[in-house]
This record gives sequence, structure tokens and C-alpha cells, in this order.
Amino acid sequence: MKKISPDYISKLGRQLFDSLSECQICPQECRVNRHAGQLGKCRSGNELKVASHNLHFGEEPPLSGGGGSGTIFLANCSLACKYCQNYPISQFGSGSPVTVEQFKDMMLSLQERGADNINFVTPDHMLPMILMALDQARSEGLHLPIVYNCSGYQKPEILRLLDGIIDVYLVDMRYNDNEMAKLYSGCDKYVEVNRAAVREMYRQVGNLKCNGRNLARSGVIIRHLVLPNNISGSAGIFRFLVDEISSHIYISLMSQYFPAHKATDIETISRRVTAEEFEQAVNAFHDAGLKNGFVQSLNYESTH
Repeated sequence: MKKISPDYISKLGRQLFDSLSECQICPQECRVNRHAGQLGKCRSGNELKVASHNLHFGEEPPLSGGGGSGTIFLANCSLACKYCQNYPISQFGSGSPVTVEQFKDMMLSLQERGADNINFVTPDHMLPMILMALDQARSEGLHLPIVYNCSGYQKPEILRLLDGIIDVYLVDMRYNDNEMAKLYSGCDKYVEVNRAAVREMYRQVGNLKCNGRNLARSGVIIRHLVLPNNISGSAGIFRFLVDEISSHIYISLMSQYFPAHKATDIETISRRVTAEEFEQAVNAFHDAGLKNGFVQSLNYESTH
């Protein structure tokens, strides 16, 4: 990880904050003036909006297997996934505006409560303000690893600016097909953008590294949610990771899909994943030659 100067985070935060006057911070490149109240696809202005902050014990074991992950859920999202399980937060903007100072206090409070890391959930559109708060928190004693918990639809040029700031990237790889991504998540060129983002994240922090208590200190963890009807294209994603990233990268293979938000009205995604579909994804994981990961169990009886 690159070493950064003491004032780098604050300068970067201010620089990105100024850029919100013609926002291109994510691949949607809406070019709206968020300072003037114009809203792009993330439906966000120039202030922080937080849905919740708490210790979370349901993340992957290296993140929440000790004192819990200090998660801060940011409201809104630059994607529009029709099946989002957190849609009140991501799509409807459930949450409350907070100041940079208040956000800083949230991080310090989570550290005091015993969190093993600070976990920013869906942070991209709020990144400038997050960085300003993070700079203040570090100056007041924040020392925990920083987790960037994101959709995988990020611009590499923005990610490069985070080298030396982010310790752990917890990143989705949702689709192996651009048409599927456009149809179900409302974004263009997903595969190219997603793979470029993962390459940059891996360049910065590499494979997962843990301390003596098996808690994450740095590295990339790929989250892959298995969708019905092979919409996620698991085998293609796994082949990419082995061929172009590393066969040792950690994968969180998730079976938890259920039809939320608009999915109940869309035939192809209106049901849960079957045991056979999830088994195919697990087999694809092994067939690709991947070696490390966390496989979520199916906790329901499939009737399909």
C-alpha cells in the first residue's frame, strides 16, 4: 500500500467536493451540479446522508468475526438494482443528513465500542465528504482498517486516488454480461467497468491478509451474489478472476438472493435461487481453480 502525506486525505476530500459542481465521480457521469441541488442517478446532493451506523456481525468472518464490523450505511446508490435487498436505503434514500463532524464522531464511537474495522457501505457518491470526515477522525485517534464496501461500479481513476487510504475492498461482481447489468441494475458497460475496478483494487491491496485473530487487515474480498437463471454468469466471472487477478483471491459466494423491491413483478428474478443453481455456481468456483472463499449455505427448502 502506498504511503500518503499527512494532509493528503483532507486535500483529496476538498478536491472531490469541489468537483461535485459537475459530478463525474462514478461511471454514470451525470455531470449535474450537486452543490446547486441538482440530482443525478444517485439522487444525492453535497451532504452526507446516513441510514445507520452500528456493529455488524453478519459480514464475512474476517470482517465481523471478532468485535464486529463498524458499518456505516450511506443512503442512496449510483445503481438501480431492481432486486436490491436494501432498497429502502439504496433506492428510496432512507436516512438522515449528518455533518462531516457527526460522521467523524460515528467512526470514533464505533471504535470505542470495539469495532474491528470501519466499514463504509455504498460510499461512492458520498466519497468527498467521507474523506473529509476520515481525515478528522484519524487526527483524533482513529486507527482501524477502513473497508470500502461497494457495488464494483467504480471509476479506476477515482480508485487510484484512494491508494494508501483504503485497507480492504469488499466489492461486488454482479454480472458477466452487459445486457443483464443494464436490464437489472440500470448501468452501461458494467463488465468492463467492474473488471477495471477490481484490477485497480487488487493492485493496491492484493490478496486478503489477516492478523493473528484471523481478522482482515488488508486485501480484496469479492462478493458474488448468485441470481436465478444464471443471470449473474458465475463461471465467466470466476474465469476472469483466475486468468487476470489471482487464483488465491477470496470469494464470498452468496446464496441469499430473494425477490425484493421490483423483482416480484419480473418473471426471471421473481423466485429464490434453487439448490441446483447454487450448486452449479459452487462447482464453477472449483472448476475455475479458485482456492479461497466463503460459501453461504442455502437456508431454505427449494421447491423449484
